[in-house]
Amino acid sequence: MGLTAEKLRDDLDALASREPRVAVALERVGYPKPRLRERGYMTLLRTIVGQQVSVAAAASMWRKLEAGLGPGFTPACLLERDFDTLRACGLSRQKQGYARSLCELVAAGELDFEGLPADDEEAIALLTRIKGIGRWSAEIYLLFAEGRPDIWPAGDLAVQEGVRRLLGLEDRPAEKATRQLAESWSPQRGAMAIFTWHFYANPAL
Repeated sequence: MGLTAEKLRDDLDALASREPRVAVALERVGYPKPRLRERGYMTLLRTIVGQQVSVAAAASMWRKLEAGLGPGFTPACLLERDFDTLRACGLSRQKQGYARSLCELVAAGELDFEGLPADDEEAIALLTRIKGIGRWSAEIYLLFAEGRPDIWPAGDLAVQEGVRRLLGLEDRPAEKATRQLAESWSPQRGAMAIFTWHFYANPAL
């Protein structure tokens, strides 16, 4: 699971104590809600299914997968299905390739979601071995499913825009600049990322 409400509050309070602009922003918009996902291959498989389609379309595909493969289906179960079976569930050739890449790594024991490397960069490197999973997806998994406290998805446009607004910058910082700006927020950058989404989405601002 990701960062709990209590952990989010504690980490943001720690940030606010050394960053006045965070303290002011917290007063304006309050604490964000936790963003929690289940640990395991299913969460990344849902990420693959949902790529470049609407929420409704992704939900429909997932329902068809569960209907055809059974609730809580294993990686081996998906690997046993042929192209046409998975195509009937709505998975394009590309999505099938990504899904099989994930399931093959898990089935071969090369990817153990209960034993990912403790080092964040090593964990990201391992997760991005999955076809279709880039750095952003890996970071989001580690933040939402594992609750790693110092994950900072600097390539996320909403994070970048949230940082711009929070710091009063004229222009939205690029990924490299967003990483540099956040260095002083370590080791609570995960909570800060969730707060930037919350701050960006607040209709009162």
